[in-house]
Amino acid sequence: MAIRFWLGVAQREQVLRGVHMGMAHASQAARVTLAGMGEADGLVYYSPKTAFEGEVLREFTAIARITDAAVAPIGDPGTEFQPWRRRADYDPHAVATSIRPLLSVLELTRGNPSWGRQLRQGLLEISRHDFEMIRQQMRRPSADDL
Repeated sequence: MAIRFWLGVAQREQVLRGVHMGMAHASQAARVTLAGMGEADGLVYYSPKTAFEGEVLREFTAIARITDAAVAPIGDPGTEFQPWRRRADYDPHAVATSIRPLLSVLELTRGNPSWGRQLRQGLLEISRHDFEMIRQQMRRPSADDL
């Protein structure tokens, strides 16, 4: 089966929790998509905000490979919010990066002034091209690091 590439959308706070746990998280609405991912598929997270009530961020915050096929619920089944998870191997060298320099380059956003609307799905498939462009950008040192 061919490797596919995915973009997850979550607040940075949630993404970092998943990185710490070695898990990819998705909402109940995206459970089927999460379950459909194959082992070794690529996953990058975009965070529009720092937290649910936090500041605007608009950064790619983590990048990983899916490492198993098991999808499991998180939390109390009696609650209204029921997220799901899978194991993921996050790149420890990735650095969060703004989407801004990639807007004209990514197939997802290029020539699409309403690109943010499709992110409301929470988890969507992206092209290999977009995944590689984001990965390259997340590997570059910032000007502050030089």
